[in-house]
Amino acid sequence: MTRSNSNQPLDRRSFVKTLGGASALAALGGNSLAAGLFSGPTPDSAAETVVTEFYKSLSDSQKREICFGFNHELRKRINANWNITKPEIGDSFYTDKQRTLIDQIVRGITSEDGYKVLKHQMADDSGSIDAYSVAIFGKPGQGDFQFELTGRHLTMRADGNSVKNTAFGGPIVYGHGIDEAKENLFYNQTLQTNKVFQALDAGQAKKALVNTRIPRETAVQLQGEGGTFAGIGVDELTDDQKKLVTKTLQYLVSPYREEDRKEVMEIVKQGGGIEALHMAFYQKADLDSDRIWDVWRVEGPSFVWHFRGAPHVHAYINIGAANRG
Repeated sequence: MTRSNSNQPLDRRSFVKTLGGASALAALGGNSLAAGLFSGPTPDSAAETVVTEFYKSLSDSQKREICFGFNHELRKRINANWNITKPEIGDSFYTDKQRTLIDQIVRGITSEDGYKVLKHQMADDSGSIDAYSVAIFGKPGQGDFQFELTGRHLTMRADGNSVKNTAFGGPIVYGHGIDEAKENLFYNQTLQTNKVFQALDAGQAKKALVNTRIPRETAVQLQGEGGTFAGIGVDELTDDQKKLVTKTLQYLVSPYREEDRKEVMEIVKQGGGIEALHMAFYQKADLDSDRIWDVWRVEGPSFVWHFRGAPHVHAYINIGAANRG
C-alpha cells in the first residue's frame, strides 16, 4: 500500500483558532442542557446513509474480511493504537469508490472543523486515512448495525442509534502523537478545561487537584448513580463556574456532528445534569511545571472524558446509560 500525504495539513494554531471561535461554541445553544429534547443519529442520518451504501458495495469476499455480527466482541474493544481489521483503507482491497464512501462517513460524523482536525491527526500519526481500517457490525439497512474506524490514536463509530442511550455508538478514542504539548492538536482542549481550574478558589482547587495515581486511560466504564468520582463535584461550584463547565463541555464535543453533540447533552441531563459531574486534575502530570494540568478527567454517572496529555494525547470517551446492554 502507498500512504499518501499529498494534502498539506494546517498548522496547529490555525486549528486552535478555528475550534476556539464563537462558531464552535455556538454549535450548542446555552439551553441544550436544560432542554433534554434531543435524540441521536438515526439510520437515515447522513453518515449512516453512506454506511448502508458502503455495505451494499462490498463483495462477498470483502464482507468475509471486514463484516461481523452486531454483538461481536471486536465492537466492544477500545485501544488507542490498533486496526480493527487487517485491510487498510489504502490497500487494493478497496475500490476508489469505497475509499470515497469511507471518507464521506468520516465527514458525516464530524463537524466541518472537526473533520479537518482529525484528517490532520491521521496525516501526522499514520501518513493519511489510508493507514486506518474499518469494520461493519450487523447489516446496515436491515437492522442494528455499526460502522467503526480504528487506527493510531483514533476510534470512530456510526450506528444510527443501534446502541440505545449511548453517545457516539459506544466508547471512542482520539489522540495525537506529538510529545510537545503546546504543539499537539488537542492542547487547546487542555487550555479550555484548565480555565475551570483557574476559576476555582483555593478550597475548591484543593479538592479538584488530585495527587493519587492516575486511572488507567482505558478505565472508562460508566459507574451510574452509585459511583465514586475523583476531584470536585460541579454541584459545589458557583453559577458562573457552572457556566464555564457547560462551555467546556460544548468545546470538547465541538469536533463531532450536531446529532452526536445534542445526544451527549441529553444524556448528561438525564444523568443528573452537569451538577452530577466531577472534574479532576492530576498533579503528577504537569509537563512544564506550569500548573496547566495535562491529565484531567470529567466523570459522572453517565459520562467519562479521560484526557491524557502527557507525554502526548490519548483521550477516551464513554457517554451513555450506565446499565445499557
